[in-house]
Amino acid sequence: MEKCVVAVLNGHTGRVNTVQWVHREDCGRETHLVSGGSDSLLIVWEAQDGKFKQYVECVGHTGPVCAVDAIHLDNNKLLIASTASDSTVKLWLYTGSKAECTHTISFGSGFMMDVSLAWLPGSRVPILACGGDDCRIHLYAQCNGQFRKVLSLQGHEDWIRGVEWACVDGDLLLASCAQDCLIRVWRLVAKSRTKRNAQEERTIRMSEDVFTLTQNDASSAFAVTLESVLAGHENKVYGVHWQPPVIKGGDQHQSLSLLSASMDKTMILWAQEEGSGVWVEQVRVGEVGGNTLGFYGCQMSPDGSMILAHAFHGALHLWTQSHGKEGEWSPGVVISGHFNAVQDLSWDPEGEFILSVGSDQTTRLLTPWKRMDQTQPTWHEISRPQIHGYDMQCLAMVGRFQYVSGADEKVLRVFRAPRNFVENFANISGTPLAKLLASSDTVDQPEGASTPALGLSNKAVFQGDLTPKTNEEEGTGFNSVSDRYQESYFHPLTLNEPPPEDHLLQNTLWPEVQKLYGHGFEMFCLASDSGRTVVASACKASKAEHAAVLLWSSTSWRQLQALPCHSLTVTQMAFSPNGLFLLAVSRDRTWSLWKRDDPAATPTNTEPHFSLYTSTRKDTAVHTRIIWSCDWSADNKYFVTSSRDKKVIVWGDCSSSEAIVTPDEPPVIRPCSSILDVGDSATAVSFCPILCPGNSYLLAVGLESGQVLLYKWELSEEPAGASDWTRYGETDSSQSHSLTVKRLRWRPRVGRAGQGGEEEGEGSITAAGSSWVQLASAGADHSVKIFNINRLAV
Repeated sequence: MEKCVVAVLNGHTGRVNTVQWVHREDCGRETHLVSGGSDSLLIVWEAQDGKFKQYVECVGHTGPVCAVDAIHLDNNKLLIASTASDSTVKLWLYTGSKAECTHTISFGSGFMMDVSLAWLPGSRVPILACGGDDCRIHLYAQCNGQFRKVLSLQGHEDWIRGVEWACVDGDLLLASCAQDCLIRVWRLVAKSRTKRNAQEERTIRMSEDVFTLTQNDASSAFAVTLESVLAGHENKVYGVHWQPPVIKGGDQHQSLSLLSASMDKTMILWAQEEGSGVWVEQVRVGEVGGNTLGFYGCQMSPDGSMILAHAFHGALHLWTQSHGKEGEWSPGVVISGHFNAVQDLSWDPEGEFILSVGSDQTTRLLTPWKRMDQTQPTWHEISRPQIHGYDMQCLAMVGRFQYVSGADEKVLRVFRAPRNFVENFANISGTPLAKLLASSDTVDQPEGASTPALGLSNKAVFQGDLTPKTNEEEGTGFNSVSDRYQESYFHPLTLNEPPPEDHLLQNTLWPEVQKLYGHGFEMFCLASDSGRTVVASACKASKAEHAAVLLWSSTSWRQLQALPCHSLTVTQMAFSPNGLFLLAVSRDRTWSLWKRDDPAATPTNTEPHFSLYTSTRKDTAVHTRIIWSCDWSADNKYFVTSSRDKKVIVWGDCSSSEAIVTPDEPPVIRPCSSILDVGDSATAVSFCPILCPGNSYLLAVGLESGQVLLYKWELSEEPAGASDWTRYGETDSSQSHSLTVKRLRWRPRVGRAGQGGEEEGEGSITAAGSSWVQLASAGADHSVKIFNINRLAV
């Protein structure tokens, strides 16, 4: 079964807290999905022609929605239940064109954490179960069109986190889990089916709670008993779900398999033992180690062959049942990514993988996974080079397997790939290992890296560190604290598929090889030249003395010079493709252009040296708000800037101006394009590194709304009315980010990563025959998106 992202549904304006499929009674393919978010909205999504579309917004809650459930009624209607932090549970009637709130249940100052809907046994009367912070399960049944409370089930001793109904042989089973580490299974039966004879009256029976419903002058009695208490978890249980029903022999069959997820980092699969009917633990899976919390929820596939959990740090944990090996489960490959805003990203020089950094304090490496049985590669995270203690802000590649990163701290850190990663990267990406090892920066590599306790620096682990100690060596150092508590948690493994979360946390770190000190405030942006010899860095600044750009040598890691010009934070920098110019844009609404000095003019100085070539001033600046982004054209002639004032401007021609730089008369670089108004704050911009037919330029513009726009620009002698700009395309709601676009980066080579061949133009930077280019975008919505664009169609 191929696992991939099939759709992205954008509709909420706040965090999505809950999603729920509306299961059909015939166990067919679901056509409705309900979601609830921190924007206090419920959205009903309905499938049409294989695509889900937003049909109705349910407006009524005044607080974040935390749980939803729904069942099908007659005539394609839905009954929806939702609970929110406004201490209410609302019932909605969805009719296809609108959703109406039919009933509101208030719980005063209490909160219901989960809700579940079902049909009472032998009837078409819906029953609602609510579990919350009062340690009770409240049952509500519909009577004469209104929901009224019929029962409260006591037993749990802490907050109830999950409830779910299942219909088994005409009875209802209700599973509930709570923070008291226990799971309770309740049975609800129609009272008419529980007639006792004289022998049964003398047997010991579980106490039962009975309630009666009167509908149309007809009364029905129902009884609820406690079926079982399941104790197996060692921490709070946050999720409990039944295996979905399936159709067998024309009838619906409900398997008595129950899945639970807990903060003790385990999932347990429970089932009734044949003969005795006692609930026992069948399977226990989970993770060991790492600085993670436990599981927050779980789900099971309809056939029971796959179980899935999700954790606080945004990770999915999948286990699949091994074929032909009953009771044996193995971790599976899932999608993964950042769990907070992605601030920056960069392609490697060969365009084979992407490094991204985010406010979740991690650096992640994404690459296509090539498989023999799949024609299209899928992108996966295969390494987490840096797990930091500060929010990450920026990075720059300084080699095939080396990068510099900056976070909300004053220090820059340099990382280098270990040998174990290079070997696994070759296995997963399909790149020959000999080709990777031939790179100059893979010489004398450590095997891996680990982070010492209470440390932030990734320490290199060499082959000698992995050799186990002999008994004599262990005996002599027994009294040493460092010998009793090892600092290296790295264990080299050979991977042929993307690793699971626990391996990413502990075995894919890159060793830190250098720290760079020089800035006085938190890092904000980084850039490196095409020759990977110079790195430019800038930090947050509210005064000119802190707004200087610092240049570093990537060979000696020595500070080369400081470039003072701006008065506020430099927001982004870019070197020209030939490395001759450095462009910086700032929060002070100006840009500065620095030129590398001719080495022949200073033969005694072997290090690169830059001088101010030209800049704009506040009184003559075209941009009226903060300039967010900048980039260079592939031919080194033009550069582009984008700003919060919604303007995108191309400047140049930089190659035609050979004027001597003097303090009195610096060269003047003017706008060579008309001012493009994109209608929203332009937070990211990037030139395609490959020229389009007719020597026109393809640009991507990222907006604060999350949309990405594609424009073609052609130089015009007298641009007027934006006639030199042609809008080529834009992302629709399913392709766009749901929050601000933070960074755009084109793949440095033509073709699509992971898809070699002549038609892709792989192996060439400017292959004229290739039609495809790739654009990577980083968003504040926690996602990295990669777009395939046909440049010949522009």
